Amino acid sequence: MHKSIIIGTGPAGLTAAIYLARANMNPLIIEGPEPGGQLTTTTEVENFPGFPEGIMGPELMENMRKQAERFGAAFITGWVNSVDLSQRPFKLQVEGHGEIVGESLIISTGASAKYLGIPGEKDNVGKGVSTCATCDGFFFRGKKIIVVGGGDSAMEEANFLTRFATNVELVHRRDELRASKIMQDRARENEKISWSLNRTPVEVIANGMGVTGLKVLNNETGEEEVIETNGLFVAIGHTPNTKFLNGQIDTDEHGYIKVKPGSTETNVPGVFACGDVQDNKYRQAITAAGSGCMAALDCERFLEGSSTHDWSQSGK
Repeated sequence: MHKSIIIGTGPAGLTAAIYLARANMNPLIIEGPEPGGQLTTTTEVENFPGFPEGIMGPELMENMRKQAERFGAAFITGWVNSVDLSQRPFKLQVEGHGEIVGESLIISTGASAKYLGIPGEKDNVGKGVSTCATCDGFFFRGKKIIVVGGGDSAMEEANFLTRFATNVELVHRRDELRASKIMQDRARENEKISWSLNRTPVEVIANGMGVTGLKVLNNETGEEEVIETNGLFVAIGHTPNTKFLNGQIDTDEHGYIKVKPGSTETNVPGVFACGDVQDNKYRQAITAAGSGCMAALDCERFLEGSSTHDWSQSGK
């Protein structure tokens, strides 16, 4: 029986682990086959407070993990195949470890950026391919950038990137955008944004050092073209990692976990959510870490009051 179980080892999960471990809650952290979250696919992180010269994403996550271990947090690796949140204690089926039981649960499984799934894309993540303008835009100062997408997030990222780039070319496979009119108008009014509509991305072109272009199919002519670029930002959305919950936690229409305003509490008492799995707005390492702190404090207070709580109502 574990007092607290944390699923996920991004900035949110590891911050929660640090706080709970320091509170002598002996948290068990379950990490997937790719520990560290999205920061492990980022090269240099320059916007996390406390590192004036920047820090490599994997190094930052390794430091967080060591900090949690220093205070007594325990880690296991494996997929969480299913959970039973119908009553306390909660039961988790973890691949390679069988059933694990806990009095409380913090879900910090994050959200996965959607990729185009074309050749050269995954090979160049961190080498010119990115899914986060706020994270990586600074590295493309004075360069030419492509943004792929047709929704509000693509318009927002394109506008943001014009702060750094000499030109931002927006590529979309259709001739109409699905972004809201106000977001489209802002983008079209920006002189630094050019448009390549009705073009389907086919392949990311790179020279071994970084991205040099994007091969696209012109849907009007049926011919392939190469658009030269120094960076490719994929802005086609994110998918929150919540399928394993099998509908036991309230989520919005996109699958993000709903939490009570001003807290990390879910609709199930004793279950908390932090990080990108419940945040479809900010999606930053520092905001994830902050919500991880909130989850740990919410969880600690919950456990302290558990002796007088009526657990017959749990999960209802």
